[in-house]
Amino acid sequence: MEQQKIASLQERAKTIRRYIISMLGEAGSGHPGGSLSAADIVTVLFFDTMKLDPKNPHWPGRDRFVLSKGHAAPVLYAALAERGFFEKDELLTLRKLGSRLQGHPDMKKLPGVEMSTGSLGQGLSAAMGMALGLRLDGGEQRVYVLLGDGEVQEGQVWEAAMAAGHFKLDNLTAFLDYNNLQIDGPVDVVMDVAPLPEKWRAFGWHVIEIDGHDIAQILAAIEEAKSTKGKPTMIIARTVKGKGVSFMENQVGWHGNAPKPEQVQQALEELA
Repeated sequence: MEQQKIASLQERAKTIRRYIISMLGEAGSGHPGGSLSAADIVTVLFFDTMKLDPKNPHWPGRDRFVLSKGHAAPVLYAALAERGFFEKDELLTLRKLGSRLQGHPDMKKLPGVEMSTGSLGQGLSAAMGMALGLRLDGGEQRVYVLLGDGEVQEGQVWEAAMAAGHFKLDNLTAFLDYNNLQIDGPVDVVMDVAPLPEKWRAFGWHVIEIDGHDIAQILAAIEEAKSTKGKPTMIIARTVKGKGVSFMENQVGWHGNAPKPEQVQQALEELA
């Protein structure tokens, strides 16, 4: 059964990647690299881990997800549509005038979006506040947040990390999409964030390191996070920018460039 579940999630992640490529090709702009690198993590969260009700997006008993690196909105939109929060046809309105699917997520327009994000560094603060509020209410809901590696160059991330550790928010799990590429180049050249495990531990977090494309490792890390008491958990996921599309993988130029029609076709063939 475990292998069947993993295989099913792998296929779902491939579907999410196909949506990402189609959306960005239609829009002619957007961010494919970091959306593709996060697809496996987001797939596991939305299709295995989180308690959600697409027919009642504001159900109080739901788990929460915050996409701190808001420019990777296509991966969130693809997961929400596939999960049933809105019709899949709407995905092709990405970034178009009047669309609910703007370049960064808008919590006031699109069901399933818990926090409007895009100004990097703010998502962990929001997620930490949600986790603290849920605990004060006595709820068992969990909060998940996805950060980019370039994003943790922001000082506000570390203020939130310190607060979450101080308040021992064990209902908060963060994923770090560690693909080591940001818009200006390699993260370790622009502003090195290493050593990350030691830094998060110093702020009072339980730290797990995984391959961010290995579904079994993602599942196991989430279970470990759930069983960790008295500390928030940071899952540092080593990923590949542009994962799944050969000409995009590990290429910084695909951070914020949409594929042309012939590139869309090639990418979709590779993801078939």
